[in-house]
Amino acid sequence: MDIVGILVWLIIGAIAGWLAGKVMRGGGFGLLGNIIVGIVGAVLGGLIFGLLGIGFSGIIGNLIGAFLGACILLFLISLVKRA
Repeated sequence: MDIVGILVWLIIGAIAGWLAGKVMRGGGFGLLGNIIVGIVGAVLGGLIFGLLGIGFSGIIGNLIGAFLGACILLFLISLVKRA
């Protein structure tokens, strides 16, 4: 993976994490936190949607997949916090 690919991953992760934090009533998590939530969400979303036969392509598609995965991640974290 080249430096541009890594930068794209970081930018998509930051945006997806920030958006998911806003939607899931968590607010922002800071730049590093947003990147981590977004990248973990992208992996989670890729796994879940891949199992369902849904694929995302392009930067916008990957951003949508990362955002949805990050929302799922934050939802699962909120369930664990309540228990």
